[in-house]
Amino acid sequence: MTTVRRAVLTLPAAPLGPDNPLPALRTPGPAHALGAAELAALPREMARGIGRAPLRSLLPAPVRDGYGRDRAERALDALVLENDRLRVTVLPGLGGRVHSLHHKPTGRELVYRNPVFQPAAFALNGAWFSGGIEWNTGATGHTTLSCAPLHAATVPAPDGTPMLRLWEWERLRDLPFQVDLWLPEGSDFLLVGVRVRNPHERPAPVYWWSNTAVPERRRILAPADTAWHHGYERGLRRVPVPAGEDGTDRSRPGHSTHAGDWFYDLPDGGRRWIAALDEDGTGLVQTSTDDLRGRKLFVWGTGPGGRRWQEWLTAPGTEGYAEIQAGLARTQLEHLDLAPGAELSWLEAYGPLAADPRAALGTDWAAARAAAERALDLALPRTAVDAAHTAWREGAADTDPAPDAVLAAGSGWGALEVLRAGHTLPGTPFPEATLGPEQEPWRELLRTGVLPPPAKGDPPLPPQVGPAWRDMLETAPADPSTEYHLGIAQWHAGDRAQAVRSWERGLAGAEVRWPLLYCLAVADREDGHRERAAHRFAEACAELDGTVDGPAAVTVAAALTREAVDAQLAAGRPERARALWQALPEEVRARGAFRLLEARLLLAERRPDEARAVFDAGLEVPDLREGAEVLGDLWSRLTDEPLPAAYEFRMRP
Repeated sequence: MTTVRRAVLTLPAAPLGPDNPLPALRTPGPAHALGAAELAALPREMARGIGRAPLRSLLPAPVRDGYGRDRAERALDALVLENDRLRVTVLPGLGGRVHSLHHKPTGRELVYRNPVFQPAAFALNGAWFSGGIEWNTGATGHTTLSCAPLHAATVPAPDGTPMLRLWEWERLRDLPFQVDLWLPEGSDFLLVGVRVRNPHERPAPVYWWSNTAVPERRRILAPADTAWHHGYERGLRRVPVPAGEDGTDRSRPGHSTHAGDWFYDLPDGGRRWIAALDEDGTGLVQTSTDDLRGRKLFVWGTGPGGRRWQEWLTAPGTEGYAEIQAGLARTQLEHLDLAPGAELSWLEAYGPLAADPRAALGTDWAAARAAAERALDLALPRTAVDAAHTAWREGAADTDPAPDAVLAAGSGWGALEVLRAGHTLPGTPFPEATLGPEQEPWRELLRTGVLPPPAKGDPPLPPQVGPAWRDMLETAPADPSTEYHLGIAQWHAGDRAQAVRSWERGLAGAEVRWPLLYCLAVADREDGHRERAAHRFAEACAELDGTVDGPAAVTVAAALTREAVDAQLAAGRPERARALWQALPEEVRARGAFRLLEARLLLAERRPDEARAVFDAGLEVPDLREGAEVLGDLWSRLTDEPLPAAYEFRMRP
């Protein structure tokens, strides 16, 4: 019998820590940007999808950078979905991640299961962790919900067995989504129904990639002869598979020196699948209905940077991993368009595959693919996947039964949107009971037309930036707190000049000035006014003193000062940077990110030997971004010696 139960997963885990209290005003970096000539060379549909609705900012999502690297045994809430063939462990408090997919008859773990929980700065807004199966929605990259709680409950599956439903309101694109997981009795396959809805009266850009980590020793097979390759040079070009332009067999992750993505060009009309097989021809296969069009392989590469990142994300001695992914578009650089009131749905299946190893692992690519697809057709015919999707849509999705038992709670932001707009979303309830302290001031604005200011000693409220909220802020009484939030909403909408005017109006009458000064400093920095930005950052730090109480005071001071010191160094003002850095509590200055700031500061003060000593003493910056080159760049300014392996995070040659 299929069951769903609560459980506790105990792992060595680093705490997530507090979110960054500063609004995420900075425009996301162009890590995947393509030039005009590159876009012109692509198929028209692909070029349109790449250019659709780029993010102006990460608002209203918070930046999550409060984690560290000190791990201790911690209990994580888990939900276990199980039949007589599979046991699926899901982490509802961490983006609904499938942590484990265990095949009982063989005793095999089908996915790469990370033995630790170690956040790193890979999500769009920071904290992310590796392993298992994750659900990426919102915009290109790992979702802002990577380490956030989702709502979870049981509902009846099409066959009457209990089904685990996960759902949440994704705030970057302002869209609700759900992920239904179920195990038919006697089935070797986890079935996953996904639905994204657009309840608005305007079109919305949609992004989705399901991302599965698999041991890197496996061979990756997909039904394609070509792929769109996106590598360290950041371009996008079509290459043959499995042997790339240099003849290397890229179906084996261990053959790639550098990190890279291969977006397989699956032919129209063919079955959608991707598999990762061990040397005996067994492993994991993922397949889906046709709407989930894309398939991708990501490898870290065997170079020192890729190896170091793998060590950084897990425990010493753990085997390496690759990622096989499935998405709505051909590549992850693209977004689809979802019409007003419309929805997208599809079905995925994950399970064991056993193919003839002589063919599946041989040098004949066509024979290898054919062997894997024959094995898949025997294990789970394409018609069975389509029939399961139809049954799910006609049953658990279309009729939208209310949850039987609520197992976990997500955020209250969905409830706030339902309350504001009166959305009807049966099957994925966002009840008022889930509203919390973060949403309460916004409910008050909705009810009275007045946005309450934060309590004395508290940092500013989390922002709201949607068009409807911006309209309400424009008509609310113009006190400094409201002007602060109005400016953030205007900034997000692209009206930066008006945002600056709102912040300047708020500053004129503000008792607590640092939040507005911070926003104005960011605006100056983004516009290239380094001197003025540095001055305003320093002024914001001076105005902060005594205005925030309790543990939040240290969190705000650390976040603000980190940006302020960086701004002083960019403006060539090391003496001001030193004063700001020195004013921080010793506990903050001892953190890795601030030790790195100190090394940069020492170099700016023409004290290279002391800057080198910071490296020699040992340095760990928990929130280094993927492919970060700051450590290597700084080291090269200090010495001609090779960069120590502990600091080698560069993903390019």
